[in-house]
Amino acid sequence: VGDYARRGEPFCFNAIGPMSELLDRRAIYSRLQQIGVAVPKHVVYDHLGGGEGLVLREDYLEVSGVRINKPFVEKPASAEDHNIHIYYPPSVGGGSKRLFRKVGDCSSAFYPDVSEIRRDGAYIYEEFLPTEGADLKVYTVGPKYAYAEARKSPTLDGRVVRDPSGKEVRFPVLLTAHEKDVARRISLAFGQMVNGFDILRAHGASYVCDVNGWSFVKSSSAYYQDAAAVL
Repeated sequence: VGDYARRGEPFCFNAIGPMSELLDRRAIYSRLQQIGVAVPKHVVYDHLGGGEGLVLREDYLEVSGVRINKPFVEKPASAEDHNIHIYYPPSVGGGSKRLFRKVGDCSSAFYPDVSEIRRDGAYIYEEFLPTEGADLKVYTVGPKYAYAEARKSPTLDGRVVRDPSGKEVRFPVLLTAHEKDVARRISLAFGQMVNGFDILRAHGASYVCDVNGWSFVKSSSAYYQDAAAVL
């Protein structure tokens, strides 16, 4: 893509160079922390890199002295890998839940007898944040415009709620002044004019848990009218 842009010199809404950062969740979290955006408490561990300092117990994981209690979320370092696992403590029955790209009306599945973490690569382990059953999807068009929708969290029962046309049910959400500032900072820091990211609202605060790059709202005439005006 970079070579094509240099040869053809097309008009680019989004900066091409920073897109490589968006392929690595470790780089995303590092950049978010650099610009003062809150992310979930987490640790990083590469099981194939010969790293030391990993301690694994029934109800927590610890890397280099930083402890993450169960339930915790296990995310592959590669942002292209959407197979995310959640591990639960024995006090609530243990087991794990696997999140994945929607297959029909299913977005996750619970495995009561699987509590072993994966050891086939680099992973982020982060605390599970209770969000009262909803995730926020935020879409920016430049640093001054952000549109947000809430959807049912896949961590609930794994069933996707759809409207009569078959689209996932989402509801427009008003962002706080702080969340709008977060949207501005993310757009500028990653150089992405048309961009999407995810917010978890928990414990009276807002945490960014993913930045997607080129993303747009699937069905909202108001968003498209606003986006056209901004662009």
